[in-house]
Amino acid sequence: MTPNPHPAYEPRRAWLTAVLLFLFVLVNSMDKMVVGLLAAPMMNELGLTPAQFGLVGSSFFWLFAISGVLGGFLANRTPASRLLVCMALAWSVCQIPLALSSSLAVLIVSRVVLGFMEGPALPVAVHACYKWFPDSKRNLPVAVLTQGGGWGIIAAAFLIPAVSAHWGWRTNFYILAGLGVAWALLWLALGREGRVDEASTAASQVRATAQARVPYRLLLSDATVLGCFLLRLAAYWGLALCLTWIPAYLQRGLGFDHAVSGQLLALIVGANLPLTLAIAWFSERLLARGVASRVARGWVSAGMLVLAGTFFVLMLWPGTSPVVRVGMLVLGCLCAPAIYSLGPAMLAEVVPSSQRGAVLAIDASVSSLAGVLAPLITGLLVQNVAGARGFELGLGLCGVVMLMGGVVGLLVVNPERSRRRLAAHAAVAPDSGLAPAAAS
Repeated sequence: MTPNPHPAYEPRRAWLTAVLLFLFVLVNSMDKMVVGLLAAPMMNELGLTPAQFGLVGSSFFWLFAISGVLGGFLANRTPASRLLVCMALAWSVCQIPLALSSSLAVLIVSRVVLGFMEGPALPVAVHACYKWFPDSKRNLPVAVLTQGGGWGIIAAAFLIPAVSAHWGWRTNFYILAGLGVAWALLWLALGREGRVDEASTAASQVRATAQARVPYRLLLSDATVLGCFLLRLAAYWGLALCLTWIPAYLQRGLGFDHAVSGQLLALIVGANLPLTLAIAWFSERLLARGVASRVARGWVSAGMLVLAGTFFVLMLWPGTSPVVRVGMLVLGCLCAPAIYSLGPAMLAEVVPSSQRGAVLAIDASVSSLAGVLAPLITGLLVQNVAGARGFELGLGLCGVVMLMGGVVGLLVVNPERSRRRLAAHAAVAPDSGLAPAAAS
């Protein structure tokens, strides 16, 4: 009888954890999305210009990268379960000033603090998920986990306009505060810390170096690591626009009312959810058939980003109808998110598990730079170019960023080569019982 190479892998408990983390990411996504969906009522009531509103949208990401890196290094030494609960409760507290104040300064400070608290959220959630699943089974659960982002946008797109219409836009922040507390209580009741990393045998090169350490200067200069960072940053440029300017584009640029624009946003985001799962499943099947990760994960995610960029660039084509433009948005948003599940899996292949939390956090933090730049640049374009054209220039620029990132990713991402290179430099802790891995 073949021994189980992953004695700590418990499928039922692992998938329960993945579902809880899906809900965690869902709440996180709604927190990000709320300001974008409230663009019109907030700008009207508070008298904000497009540039000022772009500043509010951008402010969420000012400290996002810093906190993401700090949280990632903390996740290397602190149980992920504890970090998850602390973050969820902190998000709830940060919503209250947004509900109470009409000051631009308070809005910006509140979003800065909220962004700081949410910076480590997704990388810590992925790190927690990886503690329950072995490498060969990680694509699909992380795809499910990241689906929480899309479902959060869909839930927000339907809930926030309805709440605003009945109780005013400020009520949404109280509801989000309650959701953060509810998730923390649910995790305390059902969540646990996984043990797959610690219990895995040394049957493969990846697991043999699970307790090894590689100098960060080598990790952060590796072509695959840098390629994954770039792919995620390019994809995140589109997500940042979705969080801030796409709802306003649907209303002010294409003429849809508040409720219809929310439904269209739900369509745009919802269309990519089954495809994201299908791509993760397809990639996992390729790996099971012996296809190299460079192809099954790297080329698939980079190729999808090239397609997304192409559709966004086509938004610049003159004379197209609103229906066609919505179709381009759907197709662009449909293709971009593959990197969110396949990118972390590639990083986990090449990075020792003892350093994985930090590198996943750096990955998310680098991509958050797009969250700073995209809303600001697009806000300036909207303010200085009349009508829908300013929005479309911002979307076209997003497409160029995606095309460039996707092409570079196709050329440089190669997990197998990076794993051999980094394993040659791995230093094993004296008490780990492992010998340094040699390059094959």
